[in-house]
Amino acid sequence: MKRETPSPHPHPHCLLCGDRNPQSLQLHFDDDGEGRVSRFKGRRILQGYEGILHGGVIASLLDSAMTNCLFLQGIRAVTGELKVRYRHPVPCYAELLLRAQIVETRGSFYELKAELLLEERIMAHADAKFIRLAD
Repeated sequence: MKRETPSPHPHPHCLLCGDRNPQSLQLHFDDDGEGRVSRFKGRRILQGYEGILHGGVIASLLDSAMTNCLFLQGIRAVTGELKVRYRHPVPCYAELLLRAQIVETRGSFYELKAELLLEERIMAHADAKFIRLAD
């Protein structure tokens, strides 16, 4: 049985950001000084209505942005609550920007917010509550 080399990624088989999942969207998040960001380009397989990015994909992108925001702070946590507000239809092939930041920390609970932007326009945003995973 072939053994995999350990990945430095907190969850390497994630569908959105995993570096060991061949089907992953390969999101990579960086700190730009204003929050944790990633660029993303949609594709046809991710559409809902013709030419529009699926709402579930949008929710997943926002959730991933917030999760990775925590990872970049050395925090491993899971989503406890996610509220998404869809403001405008997102074109399927658009070049998008994801941005997330921690809003509040209370012990092992975290509140975050995230935005999905097309150029400077907020297309969708989310608020979420996370709980730290036990070590």
